[in-house]
Amino acid sequence: MWSVFPPRRSPALDTTLTLALPRGKGLSKRVRHAVARTANLTSGNPLSMQLLRIGCLASHGGTNLQAIIDSCKSGVLDAEVCVVISNNSSSTTLKRARNEGIPSYHLSDVSHPGPGELAGAIADTLNSHQVDVVMLVGYMKKLGRAVLDRYPGRILNTHPALLPKFGGKGMYGRRVHEAVLEAGDKVTGVTVHLVDAEYDRGTIVAQCEVPVLDGDSVDSLSARVLEREHEFLVETLGRVIRGEIDLDALVIS
Repeated sequence: MWSVFPPRRSPALDTTLTLALPRGKGLSKRVRHAVARTANLTSGNPLSMQLLRIGCLASHGGTNLQAIIDSCKSGVLDAEVCVVISNNSSSTTLKRARNEGIPSYHLSDVSHPGPGELAGAIADTLNSHQVDVVMLVGYMKKLGRAVLDRYPGRILNTHPALLPKFGGKGMYGRRVHEAVLEAGDKVTGVTVHLVDAEYDRGTIVAQCEVPVLDGDSVDSLSARVLEREHEFLVETLGRVIRGEIDLDALVIS
């Protein structure tokens, strides 16, 4: 069950970078309102009415999606993945969702070719499943205005580096780790940030560091960062649910 009072800090979070995040305000007002709306309209198990409803967008393998699903199922997160959308009809992401019984949709420029059609379809699908927070988990397309306007301050993305370094258009996957190694950096990391109309420019929500080791290849560095990304994404979502991070307070108007 969500708590508006931040619990004692978990030792597992002590490795994260310290950010100037507002504390003590509890959950985002929009998220609290969504919970109240659901509680008023739904009868049944009270605990199910308290779960944060997460909508996920992904393009390929969906390992971050699986990390979220597993954490919801195990009770690590007081949340549920209620819908999955992919722009790739053959993506492993859709297979993962179907295996878990999660509603899943292929929405792309192929299925919705008209100007603005795709963004409208994504926004309507998320809304129809009463999504509270949207997670981009390896989604390779820029979101349209209809989605951004429907979910201001409630769309999160992960990036496999310490933004603002090694971000922007075309910087994803192996390209990021190649750039880190070419730069000779000894530390890289994971960033969770709000999504806006530009690539990797939204307000940073949380970051953690990952060491770059002597002799690292792109493959070895990528594997180390991805492993930490799975953990850190869940940790950050947990902090949002517990009220330690107020997403509304991070929105820059």
